[in-house]
Amino acid sequence: MLTTIFAAAASAEENPYGLAAALKEGGLIAQGTFGILVIMSIVSFYIMFTKLFEQQKIMNQAKRMRADFWRSSNLKEGAAKLDQNSAYRQIVDDGLAAQEQHTKLTDPVEAHDWLHGSLARSEAAINSKLGGGLAFLATVGATAPFIGLFGTVIGIYRALVKIGSSGQASIDAVAGPVGEALIMTALGLLVAVPAVLAYNWLQRRNKAISEDLSAFSNDVLGFLASKGAVRPSVAAVSASKPVAPATKPATTTAGQTGGVQTRA
Repeated sequence: MLTTIFAAAASAEENPYGLAAALKEGGLIAQGTFGILVIMSIVSFYIMFTKLFEQQKIMNQAKRMRADFWRSSNLKEGAAKLDQNSAYRQIVDDGLAAQEQHTKLTDPVEAHDWLHGSLARSEAAINSKLGGGLAFLATVGATAPFIGLFGTVIGIYRALVKIGSSGQASIDAVAGPVGEALIMTALGLLVAVPAVLAYNWLQRRNKAISEDLSAFSNDVLGFLASKGAVRPSVAAVSASKPVAPATKPATTTAGQTGGVQTRA
């Protein structure tokens, strides 16, 4: 097995039209372009996996919130059931802090406006953290093909120089530079396509998380503004026990209950 691997590696090194040969022949420009594309690809995949981890963490927090939070008698008791670093607990804590701060204000500010602004800021901070790094993915998706195209242009230029210096357009003279140019084009696309796909996918998941956070923030605002009288209807229905339907008493053909109507 080792002999086969070493033989394959040796044949790859001897290939005059492979990636290593193209980078060696292309010089610093080709090597620099290749290095930039590699760095962009590594950072893109790092951002993609870290954002997936963050999104899945908040989605799991949402499941625990729906299961336990609104069964509590007040927000403090419900917040104690959530994780310390939960995004949903952050919204609750910020809402409770805003409610306490409103009593200390000297200017007449509506409690609803004050609470709504505080919860909106908390929600925006969470969304901003979730969106961090996505701009880099968009940048990679937009620029990586052009960086590869730059390597392509340099390769074509080198091919034309060889043709001019040799005086004839033979395959041996232009195969290396043209192959280098095509490799750079392929690398640019190989880096850009996963970045674009990851950006669109993560943006869609962030939108779903943002909508869920907005709904929860609105529920918390309603609870605070009504002093606990307003709760999500779904949680209230799931927490209540079903009531058996009442049985109707038997009636006679005369329409009276419990006996037959008689005439005097």
